[in-house]
Formats: sequence, C-alpha cells, structure tokens
Amino acid sequence: MVDVGAKNATRREAVAEAFVELNAAVLAALPQNPKGNPLEVARIAGIMAAKRTSDLIPMCHPLALSFVDVEVTVVQPAVLLNMGGGVRVRATAATVAGTGVEMEAMTAAAVAALTVYDMTKALDKGIVIRDVKLLRKSGGKSGEYRRDG
Repeated sequence: MVDVGAKNATRREAVAEAFVELNAAVLAALPQNPKGNPLEVARIAGIMAAKRTSDLIPMCHPLALSFVDVEVTVVQPAVLLNMGGGVRVRATAATVAGTGVEMEAMTAAAVAALTVYDMTKALDKGIVIRDVKLLRKSGGKSGEYRRDG
C-alpha cells in the first residue's frame, strides 16, 4: 500500500455509477420478484460493499466512511433514442481522511449492479452490466474531478 500518513485529512467525496441493462419483461417483473425487491436489496448490498472495499481490493486503505448512499432507479426504454431500459445505480461515498473514496463509490456501484443481476438472473441470463465509472470526486491533493458528458 502507498504511505498516506503524511497527507492531510480532508473531506473527500466520490460519486460512481453503473447500469444494468434489462429487457422489458425483466423490468416489468421487478416488483413481483420472489427473492424480494431487487432495487432495495441492491441498495443495501452497495452500502455494505462500500464499507468492505479494503477487504475486496488488495491495495485499498481501510477507511472510516462518514457517508454512503446508493440510489437504484429504474430507467424505462427510450424507443425513439434507441436506448434500452434497465437499472441505474449511483453510489456516493464520503470520508475525512488522507486518501480518497473513489474505490468505495465504485465498489458500491459495481456490487449493487451485480446484486440486481443476481436477483433477476432467473428471468434472463443475457443481462449486461455496463458503464461502471467514476462521475466525480472532490477533496485531497488532486482536487476536483468531473466526468465530461
């Protein structure tokens, strides 16, 4: 691991996103899932994953997170724009520390997306998880970052 002991502890925040592409039949069946509510289970899984990031990613520092939120929302297909529907996951993580929380936000988004897959795979094996990405981060030596577009 990199030595971050000399870095100043500052407030750091990161927001990441993932998208789970689902067909119309799976989208329609989300409320009746026999395993439970996939959106709520994914939200909780993402929060739990953020808290365990250093256990999953070998070189990540364990961080005391001051905030984690995971939003899981249904996106209906847009026929005119030729866009498929699915579930958008947006994860936010924050801390006051000497290193950033990008990996915690990314892990939360990815695990929440994987949970949606797990909860719906009986209906369709062709589900695709895509666009796991950092949207923005703030704090620390490198300052602000915002993904364009």
